[in-house]
Amino acid sequence: MSEQVESDETIAALREEVAQLQHAVFSHAIVDQAIGVVIAYGGVRPDTAWDVLKEVSQHTNTKLREVAEHVVRWPHDGQLPEDLRSALTASVTRVNPHHRVVQPTSS
Repeated sequence: MSEQVESDETIAALREEVAQLQHAVFSHAIVDQAIGVVIAYGGVRPDTAWDVLKEVSQHTNTKLREVAEHVVRWPHDGQLPEDLRSALTASVTRVNPHHRVVQPTSS
C-alpha cells in the first residue's frame, strides 16, 4: 500500500473519530442541561436528577439523549410529550415525595 493511501485512510479515520467526539461532547452538554432542569423541577440533587433521566429513558423506551433534548426544550416551549411528562413526574415524585407538580411556563 502506498504512503499516500495510508495517509488518506488515517486522515479519514481521524476525521470520523473527531466527528464522534464532537457528537459525544454535544450529547453530554445536553444531558447536563437536562439534569439542571430536573433539579429545578423536582428539587432533587444532581445525582438523583441523573437517575431520574435514566429512569424516564428506560420507562419510555426513549434514548437518554432524546429525553434530555425534550427536557431542555420544555421550559422554553412549554411542551413535553405526555409519556415523558408522566414518567418524569412519577420518577421525581418517587424520589422526592414532597415534590409539588408545577409545569414550566413559556415566556
